[in-house]
Amino acid sequence: MQTNSTPACGEDTERIEELRRRIDEVDRAIVTHLVERARLAHAVGVAKGGTAVYRPERERAVIHKAVETARTLGSLVPEASVAALYQEIIAACRAVEGKPRVAYLGPCGTFTEMAVLKQFGHACDLVPCESIDAVFHALESEKVNFAVVPVENSTQGSVTRTLDLLFGTNRSIIAEVYVPVAHNLMNRSGRLEDIECVMAHPQALAQCRGWLAAHLPSVRIESRASNAEAAVQASRDPKVAAIAASRAAELYELTVVAAAVQDEPSNRTRFVVLGAKNAGRVEGVASKTSVVFSVNNTAGSLFKALEPFSVHGVSMTKLESRPSRHGAWDYNFYVDLEGHELDDNVARALSDLSGMATYLKVLGSYPMAVDQ
Repeated sequence: MQTNSTPACGEDTERIEELRRRIDEVDRAIVTHLVERARLAHAVGVAKGGTAVYRPERERAVIHKAVETARTLGSLVPEASVAALYQEIIAACRAVEGKPRVAYLGPCGTFTEMAVLKQFGHACDLVPCESIDAVFHALESEKVNFAVVPVENSTQGSVTRTLDLLFGTNRSIIAEVYVPVAHNLMNRSGRLEDIECVMAHPQALAQCRGWLAAHLPSVRIESRASNAEAAVQASRDPKVAAIAASRAAELYELTVVAAAVQDEPSNRTRFVVLGAKNAGRVEGVASKTSVVFSVNNTAGSLFKALEPFSVHGVSMTKLESRPSRHGAWDYNFYVDLEGHELDDNVARALSDLSGMATYLKVLGSYPMAVDQ
């Protein structure tokens, strides 16, 4: 005998209606709190002079706390989604005072654009540039507030042009962001047999070298300034295919012929954010410091210059040499360190290094990115 009003099979309509009513209540509470958060953010802006303030270290701390809270509450929403949602909330509140203008390697649809959106959210004005040099120029000439440039890839190594320009800029690294690289082969028809030429940025072509050799051994390969520029070419020529992010296929009305054609499935690119003011330090947020230095070309000089990091317990995560262009066989050394330049051990190590180096420049201390 049935003892309740719920059918033996089918929907529990009363339960569904009750749950939907509660969802509506939660939605109203969410919007109410969003409005209040925006008002508080505006009040902070007024207290700081009425201008929009971007503090990546503070934003990283807020997002970290949100993820930790969600984890404590047993959230069913993935942590990466919580972080992305909170980034958009912060961006929307920041935009109350004014949207930041951000230069990046364009056109629309590049992985650099994806890095901008991941770091700043969608509430920003994107300024695409034709080259990495143009990105630096836009920032240094104050046409934009910030710039985002690629600095290294997990399979192809450093982006040397970025390193060279970092040595000479008067702007600071204020944040870093990692973007998973999923290269997709795309053209107008979606058919592999229509492809006579494949275009992409040289880094992307190198990251897909094995796949291209196996599947398109006789096809002509041409490099372009960006993957998105290659996608534009593919949208105009049915014989051309581009290697680019899936977003480029959407933007330029292309069809993905083959997805994830990169040779290394865990491929990542690291980007740095540049700004006029240094990033601060926030308790609980891990920091990284980037420096460049040079030493006399004598036996043991590099070893001695690096020794202070070991003495003071500072971990190096990257060491790269680049020609200084001040003389033959003269090099600058780019180093990434764990810790902030205001940390006692980092400060002591840099002080010791300054006594040995012929040149030393701190490129910036900034919150360490979470590689998601």
